[in-house]
Amino acid sequence: MKGLYCSFFGHQYEVSKNITYHVKEYKCTHCQSQVTTSGNGGLTPLTPKYKEINSVLERIYNKRISRITKQDAKEHISNETLLDFSPHYS
Repeated sequence: MKGLYCSFFGHQYEVSKNITYHVKEYKCTHCQSQVTTSGNGGLTPLTPKYKEINSVLERIYNKRISRITKQDAKEHISNETLLDFSPHYS
């Protein structure tokens, strides 16, 4: 019965997990089928192979984002100290 609605009207996918800013996993609200974004931007069924690919991609993406934010924070602090033109009274 769940698949009957989707066979007539099509799937209604909602984002179930954000992997990166452009790769996401989706789940149908009616039949619970899962898909993910493929390499060419389309949707493909979420197989164990794609689950593994997405988990590795998410881990790499999160490490890169955390490294970039740490680096930006360090640069922001060093730029503030270099451009501090306020008078220092002793």
